[in-house]
Amino acid sequence: MITTTSLTKIGIFYDGNFFFHVSNHYLYDHPRRSRISITGIHQFIVHEVARQEERPVKHCKIVDMHYFRGRVAAYDAQARDLLLKERIFDDILMKEGVITHYLPLSPEGEKGIDVWLALEAFELAIFKKYDVIALIGCDGDYLPLVRKLNTIGARVMVLGCDFEYTDQFGNHRATKTSQALLESATYPILLNQVTDDPDRQDDALVRNLFVNEKYRQIATPAPDLQKGTVVSNQGGYGFIRPDNGGENLFFHYSETGEVDMDDFEVGSRVSFYATSTAKGPSAVKVEILPQSL
Repeated sequence: MITTTSLTKIGIFYDGNFFFHVSNHYLYDHPRRSRISITGIHQFIVHEVARQEERPVKHCKIVDMHYFRGRVAAYDAQARDLLLKERIFDDILMKEGVITHYLPLSPEGEKGIDVWLALEAFELAIFKKYDVIALIGCDGDYLPLVRKLNTIGARVMVLGCDFEYTDQFGNHRATKTSQALLESATYPILLNQVTDDPDRQDDALVRNLFVNEKYRQIATPAPDLQKGTVVSNQGGYGFIRPDNGGENLFFHYSETGEVDMDDFEVGSRVSFYATSTAKGPSAVKVEILPQSL
């Protein structure tokens, strides 16, 4: 029985790859055009737990936060221009008190991260006696974890997200949260239903799920068409060295029209408009020029 003065202890566990995928969706594909805020999602979880458990918000406290993800080696990250971005995100997690857990990425992708998350979540739930475990993930592989947590009397909040998108090769893709996972959770939540609910557009909790306006992508193309050379292609994005000097410009596959990202080889001559986005100085409406140019 919950007394009026006892705390509802919340443990949060991130499937980092899923969270990054969702954040990219809201930045690049969704009308919000903004990444998910770590602070905002924690605030949302606390208020949602308080609402579901009919408790004062001040009596619901996050006591543990853990983030799990596969990560490339440092030299590979530097070569792919990922090192600084990863460090910046690490700083955000550290500032929020989130404990990070990384495994080396293998050529086959992430291996063992979901198992590690499940083992840590179950063990910590036993020893720290969380009242509510918030799982930010969508994979049906977490179903045994949720069922095990149910056996020890812990309530589970699953924060999933269903959405569709087009990948860098023009293929239609969809991310869908396991229905069995949602049905096994005490408090199942689909983030897309929350953010797209017309009745919650002015809800401060929903607005705060996204990073502050000043960090959002602001597309302000320059009036003059510029030319440059591709100096990096990382599959979904790359960098261009403009002919008129200055720092290299980021460009995303969504700005390449109907041309496959693979066609933007290092050394390719391109035209573009310069702008400022959440990634910094960027190029939009990027097109490959004939070799003579």
